Amino acid sequence: MKVVNKVTLGLATIALVFIGCGDGAKPAKVVKEEKAVASISEESLGLRKTDIYQEDDTISEKTEYRSAQAGTSTKIKRAFQDAPPMIPHDVTDFLPITRENNACVSCHAPDIASAMGATPIPPSHFLDMRPRHTCDGVKFKKTVDNTKNETDIKRLTHLNQARYNCSQCHAPQSQGNPSVENLFEANFTKKGGEFKSSWDEVMLDDLDTVGVDSRITSDDLDNSDSAAGHLDGAKH
Repeated sequence: MKVVNKVTLGLATIALVFIGCGDGAKPAKVVKEEKAVASISEESLGLRKTDIYQEDDTISEKTEYRSAQAGTSTKIKRAFQDAPPMIPHDVTDFLPITRENNACVSCHAPDIASAMGATPIPPSHFLDMRPRHTCDGVKFKKTVDNTKNETDIKRLTHLNQARYNCSQCHAPQSQGNPSVENLFEANFTKKGGEFKSSWDEVMLDDLDTVGVDSRITSDDLDNSDSAAGHLDGAKH
């Protein structure tokens, strides 16, 4: 028993010698514990820059709409080609807009817009593009043949009442300091596109197309270039 203890003690001593005196051996470095320090405050998280746990002092910026009266405001450039133009003036006295009472047309009607210095309502708003299908309660009959690319477009002498709600597309703009700056730059496809639409030049072509083949050709109907096959009834 004593021999075994002596052998164990001797091996332990040799191990300490090798560890402490080996070539290139360095004493173990004591690492000092340091507490983590927050580098980002919770108030800096997000866009509102306030305490995320408190709502009492979190107040959004007040929206200030333009107060310029109609006829004295400056036009706003369109956001992109053919985007609905925005309203640059105050609309308080013009609301609500209804089918029976639409104050917008008093200045923007095409026949008086120029004299009022206003943007005229475009010709596309004086078109009826809804086919009038019929149904006698039993049989439904379409007035156009979609397979022949037929359309039903009629000119109107008055504003299409489907477009009476002007503020559905055209809206007043607020003045404010946005949290994120908008860096989008429009690339207009038409000269003067920031103030003028290009639809007026294409929507009035071939209006009388009911019952008459439009621009579709026999090759289009044959659909010979389609990977799905030819348009031949249910066989395509």
